[in-house]
Amino acid sequence: MTKPAGISAIELSLREVGQIFETLDPYPFLERDLDKDAEEFIVGWARELPRDHTLRIVVHLPAAEAQSRAAADLEGGMTRFFRHRAEAIGRDLRELFRIGRMSLLIGVAVLLVCVAAAQEVEFIAGDGPLASVVGESLIILGWVANWRPLEIFLYEWWPIARRRNLYRRLSTAKVEVKQN
Repeated sequence: MTKPAGISAIELSLREVGQIFETLDPYPFLERDLDKDAEEFIVGWARELPRDHTLRIVVHLPAAEAQSRAAADLEGGMTRFFRHRAEAIGRDLRELFRIGRMSLLIGVAVLLVCVAAAQEVEFIAGDGPLASVVGESLIILGWVANWRPLEIFLYEWWPIARRRNLYRRLSTAKVEVKQN
């Protein structure tokens, strides 16, 4: 029997709603970026929480600030910020895969040319030690040309996908404003 997923809360205590948003951002409130420190704090906590838990962000504010229009718009602003960030990371991931595909195409072409050249060296120069070294060097060069695409498709993409998924989770988090 599977255990039902829980709810995990990330709690912030602020003096005013404006603390959570970037102060130099010229856009209106609803489109503002989160302050870098606030983003790092929220993302850091979310990263530590169980992945199967629903996230909730609880913002503690003084009574007067908790009743403000800005506090009422807080959930929408945070949702949009994390959704836009998840979309940007998704675009980065698609770009990485595009680069990986192009690198793989080039790498395979180089490998085929190197294998053919190694066979040609063996055919022309015979079985001598110099021909063997040159042939093996060409084969190694062909495999090295595939290093980058293999790195992308085996290792580099999954931390980016994990970060995108974390921001997606944060974009669906319920934001609660509580009075101090």
